[in-house]
Amino acid sequence: MGALPKRKISKARRDARRSHIQTAKTPTLVECDQCHSMRLPHITCPTCGTYRGREVIEVKQPKSKSE
Repeated sequence: MGALPKRKISKARRDARRSHIQTAKTPTLVECDQCHSMRLPHITCPTCGTYRGREVIEVKQPKSKSE
């Protein structure tokens, strides 16, 4: 038989421990240097296909900002 807790952990103590787990964060976005659309940091821009000033992937049709 494994180790068992000596006392019941109260709901307040349990929920205080889990308080940071349940928060949903909005993703951090940065502006692309080439097309000025918002993208995830350290990721190739899906709109124009560039990363750090170089074209990394070829985009068939460049998307406009309004789409």
